[in-house]
Amino acid sequence: MVAKRIETYEEFSKVHALLLTASGLPQQLHRLLFLKLAGDTFDGGEHFQIEPCEDGRQRRLVLTSDSMAKDSNVFLVDHAWTFRLTDAYKQLHEVPGLVERMGALMCVDIDLNSDANGDGVSSHEESDKPNVMEILESEVREAREKGDGVLRWLELDGLDIDDDVLLSLELSTRFPDLLALSLYANKLNRVEMIVQEVIKFKHLKGLWLNNNPALEICDGELSDAVVKELPELEIYNSVFTNNFGEWALGFCAGIYGKDNPGNVDQSDKPLQSVSTLDLSNRNIHNLINKAFSPICLPNLSYLNIHGNPLEQNSVGDLLDLLRRFSSLSSLEVDIPGPLGGSAIEILESLPNILELNGISASKILETGKHVIDSMLLPRLPEWSPDEPLADRIVNAMWQYLMTYRLADEEKIDETSVWYVMDELGSALRHSDEPNFIVAPFLFMPEGNLASAVSYSILWPTQNVRKGDECTRDFLLGIGENKQRSARLTAWFHTPENYFIQEYEKHNQKLQSKSLVPPTTQSSETKSIRHLDGCPLRVYTDIPQVEEYLTHPEFVVTNEPKDADIIWTSLQIDEDMKRATGITDQQYINQFPFEACIVMKHHLAETIQKAYGSPQWLQPTYNLEMHLSQLIGDYYVRKRQGLNNLWILKPWNMARTIDTTVTDNLPAIIRLMETGPKICQKYIEHPALFQGKKFDLRYIVLVRSMHPLEIFLSDCFWVRIANNKYSLERSSFFEYETHFTVMNYRGRINMKNIKDFVREFEEEHQVKWLDIHGRVRNMIRSVFESAAVAHPEMHSPTSRAMYGVDVMLDSSFQPKILEVTYCPDCTRACKYDTEIVVGGGGFAKGSDFFNNVFKCLFLNEISQISPL
Repeated sequence: MVAKRIETYEEFSKVHALLLTASGLPQQLHRLLFLKLAGDTFDGGEHFQIEPCEDGRQRRLVLTSDSMAKDSNVFLVDHAWTFRLTDAYKQLHEVPGLVERMGALMCVDIDLNSDANGDGVSSHEESDKPNVMEILESEVREAREKGDGVLRWLELDGLDIDDDVLLSLELSTRFPDLLALSLYANKLNRVEMIVQEVIKFKHLKGLWLNNNPALEICDGELSDAVVKELPELEIYNSVFTNNFGEWALGFCAGIYGKDNPGNVDQSDKPLQSVSTLDLSNRNIHNLINKAFSPICLPNLSYLNIHGNPLEQNSVGDLLDLLRRFSSLSSLEVDIPGPLGGSAIEILESLPNILELNGISASKILETGKHVIDSMLLPRLPEWSPDEPLADRIVNAMWQYLMTYRLADEEKIDETSVWYVMDELGSALRHSDEPNFIVAPFLFMPEGNLASAVSYSILWPTQNVRKGDECTRDFLLGIGENKQRSARLTAWFHTPENYFIQEYEKHNQKLQSKSLVPPTTQSSETKSIRHLDGCPLRVYTDIPQVEEYLTHPEFVVTNEPKDADIIWTSLQIDEDMKRATGITDQQYINQFPFEACIVMKHHLAETIQKAYGSPQWLQPTYNLEMHLSQLIGDYYVRKRQGLNNLWILKPWNMARTIDTTVTDNLPAIIRLMETGPKICQKYIEHPALFQGKKFDLRYIVLVRSMHPLEIFLSDCFWVRIANNKYSLERSSFFEYETHFTVMNYRGRINMKNIKDFVREFEEEHQVKWLDIHGRVRNMIRSVFESAAVAHPEMHSPTSRAMYGVDVMLDSSFQPKILEVTYCPDCTRACKYDTEIVVGGGGFAKGSDFFNNVFKCLFLNEISQISPL
């Protein structure tokens, strides 16, 4: 039967009522939206224009209509690319035209070096380069025509001047009155020769030797010698010397330059008229200076001191200095930084400041934001010339992606779907005060999900005029309580120092932890056998227990209320107890508050609370709470040149659903949108088996948390990835390369544990029993963490079995991956195993649950070892 197509607005609004409400589209635009959807009308091109910006590396959307009133129109935005992450690379390579369209849309199909050779000098053919002598003659001629004939400013950039050429030019003899000399991007090698020549200019105030080979060899030696011998030098290689004064400030204010180099003896007061002064990134250590004063700069209204350490000045002294500039109303400064760690405290100390980091003081005080920085530069993607276009797109796409989630028929596997809006939608840039809103919308033309087509809809939320840039809020509805400022790092270069400071505080706290292990006591837990010899009744909803629990002292019952032991995969809470008649006297296969170890974020928190940062736990961050600290860790690793590969895992999903491996910081931040996650440092160098990644599943039995009575099954098994391990970026999306659980997707790479251990020992020349000893100690430590950090877990009527997943690094040190409640033991029951640890012997799969129940409830150990 063919579904009836929606034909009227009334039908549309009835079918889409919930979707319309969820979108936030004003009621008065609902009918217009219906008309445009019904007519498949994409009329944005009549009202908007896409323009290049950021030197062609971004695009922006501009209104071309004369004006557009708030809530006056709605536009359809098509989706140019829709995919699941695991399919991204495949689609880019296989869908015709997709890689070209995405490359152009994301502005990554250009050659970054097409206009410059990377050092700021235009890439001319050698024959096009001007001759050094011709330049010198031209400069002298210009000095005569425009002034007193004395050359004071000389730029000889990118002319391939080497040591011999510099000596032959005899610049100090010909131009003894130079105030500024630039030899940027030449071929000067010998430090002693450079020093010998430049110190002859006794009045030199500015010297640029950047991008010469000599600086790569020993820049410190060169700078020390030059600054020592040239006491009047104020700028060296773009940064201020300790001797900076009026000339350096005037240079930054745009007063001094080639056309006005200044004089040796400055008698007038050139800084009197300066109202705007940008001193950012000048490596200033001490701002308290005779030239930088309200007397010399009486009209200063805007000051930028971003990126300067200023460590020789106290916060109090700097604030006192800035208070004396009566006209100063706009200030740019690192927060945290030399003026402290709080924007609010800075404003309270500087009452004349009306704008801090581009944000009005009143708004900062109103919102209570302590760390603000509006002068955020966009995070433009970077790539090397030989990087494939598909790789560039996968790196850049996180600045453009949007997402929604789908559930399958069983509502179990939630899969995130990502999409890129068309060129018009993707040209909308971010603003904290946007003039448009974009919302996803699912149109069902036949009134059912089978006919659904996904769009985004766009409408104005402010009055917009011709020529205005059209913007949206990338984090609509996300405030500081959800780490808004940190999340903006996905699109902008946010203050690195703030995040590094947050990471260092977090790390220091972890390093201060040291666990006092719970005292080891002899076993106090007694067998729960009936005195009359009757078998213990077991209620279970787990097929393997029902089939394989054959020990004569246990019998399976169908009634929970009649059972001595409840062994279930379900969470037993008070509501379930009331519904089933379960009492507090029955034994249950779960401990109270066991979420502290079986949920990934709680497991990390439990270990960190007890141990801080042990070697066997990879650095782990709960992104819902510690995004700033993760970003700081990422930046520290980047600065130190360390590996920055991370794995993101949902708090409580099994089978690696929605789990991602990436070294892309914006990707890490954006992946928070598909549900709460931990971000854990990826084990980039794992121990491999025949070139493939693997992990180990152990079974832990817990009789008691206080005292801690835990046991390890002698039966464990290995799970091996299907593909050879690789750190190629394109492999990060390959499930069968980086993941080992193949029960649910991929072909299972089965390996008998005895054969695995024998072959592993031969391959790596190690003894498995040494590794097993380290694994045992680590697993013991995990449960000690829970016992110490969460004493509320103890319950005399709890007995439980947990799966513990372990990976070995390339040094064969164990790392904890996760702890699983009621693990799937199909493999343990199905296959007989030759035991390679403990007492050895042969384990029949059909005895697995008999051994588990004997250990937990009868205090009898068979093929199980105490921990």
